[in-house]
Amino acid sequence: MSPLEQAIILWIHLISAAIWVGGSIFIGIVFSPLLKTMFDSVEERLQLMIKVGKRFNKIAIPSLIILIGTGLYNSHVLLSKPDLLMATSYGNFLTIKIILVIALIITYVIHVRVIRKDVEYKIMSKQMSPHQIQKLRKKIIILGEITVVLSVAILFFASLLDVGV
Repeated sequence: MSPLEQAIILWIHLISAAIWVGGSIFIGIVFSPLLKTMFDSVEERLQLMIKVGKRFNKIAIPSLIILIGTGLYNSHVLLSKPDLLMATSYGNFLTIKIILVIALIITYVIHVRVIRKDVEYKIMSKQMSPHQIQKLRKKIIILGEITVVLSVAILFFASLLDVGV
């Protein structure tokens, strides 16, 4: 592959990472706390957060898929030689990054499953008790925080791989 092709694939990978990680951090650190100043009701905050999350997912999910695809493509040479994964520090860091990506996917799937269609409907139609909403909110926050932490850790390992450690 030519250097230009490598640069384009890396650029696509970085744009996707910026969308995924930047959006996740924005929602967690900027948008979510801002909601507390906009609405007194946890139910109203949760309703708006669900709307924003659904909209974000329209770009976040394709970005995550592109990230995984370009990441696999970038590492296909090393992945085709499993003995190198354990024999080099680069391989070790790549293995850790892959494990973190798998953990991220699992966490994200759980996060999406927590706010399934029936739960979303109950929230939007105000059919959940305050206790149920509070419990759901805690789950969503924890899963969101785990997603952000894993995403940032993956970026760190990506930077280690980029410098060839």
